[in-house]
Amino acid sequence: MTALLLPLANVAVAASDEEDKTGFIMHHVKDSHEWHFATFGHTHITLPLPVIVYSKDSGLEVFSSSDFQNPETHAFGREYGKNGFYIDEHDHLKAEVEDRSFLELSITKNVAMLFIVLIVVISLTLSAASHYKKHPNTAPRGVASFIEPLVVFVRDEIALSNIGPKYKKFTPYLLTIFFFIWFGNLMGLIPGAANMTGNIAVTATLAIFTFFVTNLNGNKDYWKHVVATPGVPLPLLLVIVPVEIIGLFTKPFALMVRLFVAITAGHIVILSFIGLIFVFESMAVGFASTIMVVFINMIEILVATIQAYVFTLFSAMYIGQAVAEHDHH
Repeated sequence: MTALLLPLANVAVAASDEEDKTGFIMHHVKDSHEWHFATFGHTHITLPLPVIVYSKDSGLEVFSSSDFQNPETHAFGREYGKNGFYIDEHDHLKAEVEDRSFLELSITKNVAMLFIVLIVVISLTLSAASHYKKHPNTAPRGVASFIEPLVVFVRDEIALSNIGPKYKKFTPYLLTIFFFIWFGNLMGLIPGAANMTGNIAVTATLAIFTFFVTNLNGNKDYWKHVVATPGVPLPLLLVIVPVEIIGLFTKPFALMVRLFVAITAGHIVILSFIGLIFVFESMAVGFASTIMVVFINMIEILVATIQAYVFTLFSAMYIGQAVAEHDHH
């Protein structure tokens, strides 16, 4: 019933073996070189992912994550290394020779999830666009009837309201980040899915995009306000200008942290309630935890939508401040 109950099988095994009964929480939240779905007894249901490494001495090498694992326990470790590389117990790829430099381009669980989200978003939007191309001036049907209200909402209530007359230039970008974050958040709640938008590397990349879109399109009034705020005495500029410059970076930083924390915290809370079942081994606690998990999971669906909206809204506000024309008369 709840989207994150699938790790229960993993916890049950840990509980029976008297291992860490809550260790599965971080295992779910963190990225991984394999996609682990469930464990039944000693049977692991996993999807091995490509481990791609480039080094000057060996060039480009491609492995399967299963090449670095114990075939029975699926554990990573130095003893299961291959071609001078190994994945440690914390799921980090390392070279057996410490000073060996290499570049990792692996398709990890979050990267694979990112591709899946992109395929879903592109498929839905292209399907809607195809409908309008084949049936112009007609009422939307199918996927188009689902996509159109969202597009109109982002265009009118976010882009136009916060950017103004130049909104059309930035609407495609705002639509892209809205659908990407929204579907990423929702699909992350599916049983066995990856915690993509709870990965700070993903949220940081999205924030960096907004940073560049905002500042590369900033007009002279925007930059004048940053480096020489009008109407401010010269002595105060020595304080105001550094603050304004720091503000250029704190805005995307806030975008990055807000999305990362909101999504990750929700997953941790849900999984913590699940962990309580095996910590206390009580039917009463199990019943209460299940009720709470279902309730919080419903809230998470709402949070997934709100966070996509908030990220897009603040991006539009920052862009609007950068391109706004000021009347100095």
